[in-house]
Amino acid sequence: MNLDVEMRYARSFLIDLKSLEPVAYQRVYNFVFIEFKNHKWHLHDLPDLRQLDKEGIFYRFTIDNYLVGIEIRGELVKFLRVVPMPDV
Repeated sequence: MNLDVEMRYARSFLIDLKSLEPVAYQRVYNFVFIEFKNHKWHLHDLPDLRQLDKEGIFYRFTIDNYLVGIEIRGELVKFLRVVPMPDV
């Protein structure tokens, strides 16, 4: 699946992004708003991508020590959350 699609950002994602430490903010910002937007991505290219539901709508992937939640519906990719990875 080629992700040459329309991108949207949930309010929760933008709030999460603003709350990150400056280095993490810059890394996530660069990936989401520059790298992801300017490349033709395939789902399997996203680091540690995992499907979260049976329907194949919700996914998560990692950027450094952060989990990024996305929703994919047809030609639309919506960034939902970015949160620190839990300690296990």
